[in-house]
Amino acid sequence: MLLSAGAATAQEVRDAYALRHGDKLQISVWREEALNREVKVLPDGSIGFPLVGRIVVSGLSTGDVERRIVDGLKAYIPDAVVSVVVTATEGNSVYVIGKVLKPGQIALSGPDTSVLQVLSQAGGLDRFANGDAIVVMRKSPQAGGSQTLRVRYNELLRGQALESNVLMRPGDTVVVP
Repeated sequence: MLLSAGAATAQEVRDAYALRHGDKLQISVWREEALNREVKVLPDGSIGFPLVGRIVVSGLSTGDVERRIVDGLKAYIPDAVVSVVVTATEGNSVYVIGKVLKPGQIALSGPDTSVLQVLSQAGGLDRFANGDAIVVMRKSPQAGGSQTLRVRYNELLRGQALESNVLMRPGDTVVVP
């Protein structure tokens, strides 16, 4: 029983939401009303917090941020109890441009959101779109700065080329010519 509880905890750690720029956080310090505030993760991935200063939070979980704030407050509030809650995941989005009915920014609904789901949220392709020329542009340090992934939309609709139904990552851009 103890082993399965440890495995569940390890899985939760792996699945913890990683903060991104644009996310909004509600930070509360128990019994310290003056320190309770909502903050937005800045484009450089940091937040500012009173008595602690600037903290880089991009890529961290809320638990990690809580620990960093507690550590930063130790000199002023030795037994601080900090709570960090994500109130908006504006940094967890992709962009759709081109010949769709509703181009723009789309919030990802989860880690397994596919390009077909994103195109659906964008209202689908308009009648002049070229479904065979859709690409996903992704920033990728390993691929020399960026990567272009081809989406075979018309084949996907026929249940073929399923490998081209790319799982989206925050910051991706779907181009529909």
